[in-house]
Amino acid sequence: MSSDPAAAWTSAEFVRAVASAYGDDDAIELGDHHLTFRELDDRSSALARGLLDRGVGKGSRVGFIAGNGPEWAIWWFAISRMGAVAVPLSTFLRSAELVRFVRQADLHALVVQRTFLGQDLVARVAEAIPELAEAAPPDSELAVARVPFLRWIASNGDDLPGWATDLAVVERGGVRYGPDFLAEVESEVHPEDPATEIYTSGITALPKGVTHTHRALMTKGHYHSAVTPFERGSRQLVRAPLFWVGGLMMFLLPGLECGALLECTESTSSGSRGAFGSVLPRDELAARPRRGVTWALGMTETLGPYSMGNEVRVEGYPLCPPLDAFAPGFDVKVVDEEGVTVGDGETGEIVVRGPTLTVGLHKVRREDAFDADGFYRTGDLGEVHGSRILFVGRKDDMIKTSGANVAPAEVEMELQDLDGVDNAYVVPLPDAKRGRMVAAAIVPEAGAHPDPDALRAELRTRLSSYKVPRVIVLIERDEVPMTASNKVHKKLIADLVVAKVAAGEGAA
Repeated sequence: MSSDPAAAWTSAEFVRAVASAYGDDDAIELGDHHLTFRELDDRSSALARGLLDRGVGKGSRVGFIAGNGPEWAIWWFAISRMGAVAVPLSTFLRSAELVRFVRQADLHALVVQRTFLGQDLVARVAEAIPELAEAAPPDSELAVARVPFLRWIASNGDDLPGWATDLAVVERGGVRYGPDFLAEVESEVHPEDPATEIYTSGITALPKGVTHTHRALMTKGHYHSAVTPFERGSRQLVRAPLFWVGGLMMFLLPGLECGALLECTESTSSGSRGAFGSVLPRDELAARPRRGVTWALGMTETLGPYSMGNEVRVEGYPLCPPLDAFAPGFDVKVVDEEGVTVGDGETGEIVVRGPTLTVGLHKVRREDAFDADGFYRTGDLGEVHGSRILFVGRKDDMIKTSGANVAPAEVEMELQDLDGVDNAYVVPLPDAKRGRMVAAAIVPEAGAHPDPDALRAELRTRLSSYKVPRVIVLIERDEVPMTASNKVHKKLIADLVVAKVAAGEGAA
């Protein structure tokens, strides 16, 4: 097995290679807890052998809930290196969400960090699946109808409930499977085997599990390690949660490959409070540089960015840098409803195909996500300008009012250009006459008190009348509802607008 991390094509090859290359250098730290590259290999190996002893095998689906830090990396490598599918779950999940994720993911086992940011995650699992109180003790397999494939749950700490196995017992159980046995297991893990499934939170539907192979992960990790400034011994602050694609692919894998020290904190941020999918607040836009190659569009399905822009922002298209170039091997085009490529100046759905594209979505028919040529339907709308594609919004965000289509991003951009407006969220509301009406929630700048009627009057000089929100309400930044994946929850924004109008607030 090669000692060069850049030559690895499975997670087992990778973790062994970084241990060989960087040995006792510190790899990951969380406060006073340090983990070396060698310890990452040794401890994930011990846990992998313990998983074998617990009946986990190739293709088993093992979920885990943990904050950023050494334990997260140990669990992810332990699960994936021995051929199981690592399914990291968000620490933001509430109990009602958690049970849906566990059921949707068909988890065989669930490993839970005991506490995170003062929250007892085991208690959260108990709240999510109350039937566990009547379940068998940990020396027997679980059988809970609401999560029918779940056979055991493990965690750490004292006074674990009777249905939970002590994680230390899982590790110790691997003694009958020695390192040589694990090596044989790892030799049968192929680069095309699934290694991980990353879940995004559903708002109006079930959670979406995005499956990626070892080859795809290694391909994107090698690429990012070559284009990032990481180098051996450099200290890199991990800002994004590892359980989403940004943290895993932009920090963990390239950082380890380069021999960097990844500095973790329990509290993380996945980006702006404005979040992807809405125009950024004015102060954040002003702070961004205007020129220079930068990442453009990406998604969980492509393991992060698949496109780059030569500018950070094009006037009139504030959501994303232009798509000027693409990651190696990616084909990108813009198509109409029939899948025909649109012409210059026209708008359509962006579809992508490439080496780090997901092999499929869990429990979703392939034809519902991919076309016959293997292009993935992203749901993103792009406008073609020669060789450049400009992102204009999400397909499912478009508001059809009185037979006309309104792009929320366009209205949000104009609203945020008005005095006193820091951020704006444009949403549809039911309307008996128009089908849908355009509405907006405004976050004022600090100390400002914009008048909704005056805002609408100014917008009429900038936009077609059907694009001007018929309802505008003011909200505080802390009132902006976010999903578990840190995206603005537009459905709850709409509910908030309705409630404020009912209370006599805003202009209509």
